[in-house]
Amino acid sequence: MAYEEVGVRPDSPDDLGIRAIDVHKRYKDTVALDGFTLSVAAGTVCGLLGPNGAGKTTAVRILTTLLRADAGQIHVAGCDVRADARTVRYRIGLVGQNASVDETLSGRQNLVMFGKLYHLSGSTARQRADELLDQFNLTEVAERSVAQYSGGMRRRLDLATSLILAPPVLFLDEPTTGLDPGARIDVWGSITSLVGSGTTVLLTTQYLEEADQLADQIAVIDAGRVVAEGTPDELKAKVGPDRVETVTRKPTLDEVFLHLTGHPTSTTEQITEPAS
Repeated sequence: MAYEEVGVRPDSPDDLGIRAIDVHKRYKDTVALDGFTLSVAAGTVCGLLGPNGAGKTTAVRILTTLLRADAGQIHVAGCDVRADARTVRYRIGLVGQNASVDETLSGRQNLVMFGKLYHLSGSTARQRADELLDQFNLTEVAERSVAQYSGGMRRRLDLATSLILAPPVLFLDEPTTGLDPGARIDVWGSITSLVGSGTTVLLTTQYLEEADQLADQIAVIDAGRVVAEGTPDELKAKVGPDRVETVTRKPTLDEVFLHLTGHPTSTTEQITEPAS
């Protein structure tokens, strides 16, 4: 529905997902990405983890067309990011760490506004708003100003605004930072539901438990390249119990991260990289 109205045709499921091959990016004397390579199957969640300065933020900015790579091949949602950035922008959703909604407006008003920004007609924007309010269990608070929403409600509304055009690929940058455990679990449920309907998700998170719970695949990036990749269980098996203090249990994902990067997981709280 929404795709046709803005002149964007969705590809077949086989064309969806994320593919980045040998991507490079340099900021003056600093190498941010040094052969970054990643492949994410359609309809799955990939957790992208990395310590400060590893290149995680740069990678996400390039994949979402906010930054141009110096070299490499990049396809997102069936499109070449370098050659057709405009189409890619219609085929992805992006939820950042900070809320993008207007607190003075109601939940429904926010969704209708975003729909019109995507060039939907008024009636289509209102219809899509109703669909998303129902999907994210926000119908009962649809007429309240967002200023009255709990943290979990705001994040669910943020997710909803990123899905106005039902994009096949969704980028989530620290989606549950600052939420209490109950609200975090609610957001996890929303993400799981989206993936169940075929959405491809790239998730960056400071919570290793979150990656363990949600991700079908985890990619650990360090020094601008992916240094390990696999399911949570596969990564734990690669490190093995002999690499941690006790041999009576499997290593935790935190211990895997420390082994692979030499950094404790607390360094993933915020990525600071040079401005472009």
